Amino acid sequence: MSWSIAGVLLASSALAGCDPAPSGPAAGDVDRARLLATDTVAAEWLTSGRDFGETRYSPLGRIHVMNAAAVGLAWEYEWRSHVGSVHWGLEATPVVVDGVMYSPGPWGSVAALDATTGETVWRYDPKVDPSYTRKGCCGPINRGLEMWEGRVYIGTFDGYLVALDAATGEEDWRVDTFLDRSLSYTSTGSPQIAGDVVVLGNAGGDFGVRGYITAYDLDTGEERWRFFTVPGDPAAGFEHPEVELAAQTWDPDSAWEGGLGGTVWGELAYDPVLDLLYVGTGNSYPYPIWHRSPSGGDNLYLASILAIDPKNGRLIWHYQTVPGEIWDYTATQNIILSTVLIDDQPRDVLLQAPKNGFFYVLDRATGELLQAENFVTVNWAQGIDPETGRPIPNPDANYREEPRVVFPSSAGGHNWQPMSFNPETGVAYIPAREQAMLWRSLDVFDHRPEVAYQGFAASWPPFPEEYAHLAEGLPDIGPNEFLLAWDPAAGRELWRVPRGSMWNGGTLVTAGNLVIQGTAVGTLDFHQADTGERIHTIHLGTGVMAGPMTYEVDGVQYIAVMAGYGGPRGSAYPLGSAAYDYESFGRLLVFKLDGGDVPLPPAQVTPSTPEPPDLAVDMDRVRRGAELFGLHCSICHRAGDEHLSAYPDLRRMDGGAWESFDAVVLGGALSANGMAAFGDLLTLEDATALRHYLTSEQRRLWAAESTEGN
Repeated sequence: MSWSIAGVLLASSALAGCDPAPSGPAAGDVDRARLLATDTVAAEWLTSGRDFGETRYSPLGRIHVMNAAAVGLAWEYEWRSHVGSVHWGLEATPVVVDGVMYSPGPWGSVAALDATTGETVWRYDPKVDPSYTRKGCCGPINRGLEMWEGRVYIGTFDGYLVALDAATGEEDWRVDTFLDRSLSYTSTGSPQIAGDVVVLGNAGGDFGVRGYITAYDLDTGEERWRFFTVPGDPAAGFEHPEVELAAQTWDPDSAWEGGLGGTVWGELAYDPVLDLLYVGTGNSYPYPIWHRSPSGGDNLYLASILAIDPKNGRLIWHYQTVPGEIWDYTATQNIILSTVLIDDQPRDVLLQAPKNGFFYVLDRATGELLQAENFVTVNWAQGIDPETGRPIPNPDANYREEPRVVFPSSAGGHNWQPMSFNPETGVAYIPAREQAMLWRSLDVFDHRPEVAYQGFAASWPPFPEEYAHLAEGLPDIGPNEFLLAWDPAAGRELWRVPRGSMWNGGTLVTAGNLVIQGTAVGTLDFHQADTGERIHTIHLGTGVMAGPMTYEVDGVQYIAVMAGYGGPRGSAYPLGSAAYDYESFGRLLVFKLDGGDVPLPPAQVTPSTPEPPDLAVDMDRVRRGAELFGLHCSICHRAGDEHLSAYPDLRRMDGGAWESFDAVVLGGALSANGMAAFGDLLTLEDATALRHYLTSEQRRLWAAESTEGN
């Protein structure tokens, strides 16, 4: 049998606005039958990707290429953070069930809203300790929730899986999903309903943790099973047969103390007919295999797609996209299930465009590779062997002995921003990226808990002058982003639309022949799906990274998108981005035909540099401070001369900030504002070195601004 899948954390510190849900069907009444009927019931958007196949395709067509220019704002909901003036990014896609929108927010918060007016039905605050941000790479973001039989399931940033009553927002149950709270685990991905369990993964692979997913009983939260994506130290035994087999692909003397990575932080997918759960796994830790698994090996199940039986957690098949992964090429990008024609025969397939730059079409029952062509510039591999399904290595991409320029960069040819797929036309729409990266290996790797330290040095374009010659003769090293229309069955590009160089949003495709995408420059763009022609642009004043969605209530079609710059670039607002020009607090924006204009946020105030402190700067301490800043501080305080920082710019501190510097950095005086204490990692001498480095930077800025003022 085959099946078609066509067709600001809230200011309140407690539950607020728990008014009764609108009359009608029971709140959040989603089940198997209803999801399988999404092809014929177009009005709802029941999962992050709308349907079981997570296609992000809507059969709605009241808004179409001929009238899209009349689309304007219907209503907006502001997601403002409770943590000072810091504005967290929004990366999720809301769902709509029976006229109620359930919107995930930072930290794992949820707002239930009237889908026609935006009025609050209820809202949920998981009350995460703000200082927990220290454990994450990319801010306390959340990428989605799941609805099932009257409940809302969501993961919190600090690792709890929560089941909420869909009518009231009250907790039905809450379970801790982390193995070890002393490690830098976080939870940013969406749960997945798979049969009679709900499954959640974790994040933190860059900080030295071990990846796994866990399944819980839908009604009670009781743990059913856990699947580890990489083995642990063989001396401690193996938790299940799959990791025992995987261990044969690792060096017995691997860097077990670092967890090895393989975290599952992206979107999962579930086939209700085959009863298979599909899981994409993440990057290695550390990246260089010569530090991680010195004798080499495939290092299963890094950078892999896993098909798992959700009844017992056993592996049915796996496909590894990058054996022996060394470039941060995760396979956690969104997975789409649909039916495509392969050799003129319909095949039930799994589609993924992961970071490594190849678009994969796999038989979802067996894992057989059906198609794999590169959709961006690739030089880490010379292609994919169609017989074995393995990449054909390019020795010139291995940076163990000397620096190498490799395509794609660690940002990937496609990152977490979801692609969409129209099963009626067989075309996928990818937020794609062309960019190279300069990789250099460090001679020695030492595991540093709670630090994103990987045993390599890398540079984004433009490369340092001494390495610029390595890019000679190569294609444009970027960065260049574009909206790409791709034919998965034929493995070929249909069209592309340039998008500039910054992180842009996911895509939505509709039966109105529309592809809709938000951008980092603060627009929502409507394109003709068959040609790529831009037919309408709405100016938002807020950058978009999330994927849009659409739904219908009482004969009116709405389009919604969560706007808020976040993720790994979210702490730095580049020149040219909306966040550089306007305050970047999060917003949920909903549109309809003949709607109004979008009000622009307040203008961003460019900070000036106060007079630097009177400190006799020691250059040895400056160099040490620069190193410490890169290791511990720059992941958040990433200010530069051509971009603003979402967090306080430590190069522009005033006298009061300097006076309290040690108390904040070492003692956690501002932990309630999200600035965690680092006294367990840094000494007083380290803090002094940071002072010297930041003072030198402040003097440089002060001198430059004084010169401009004259």
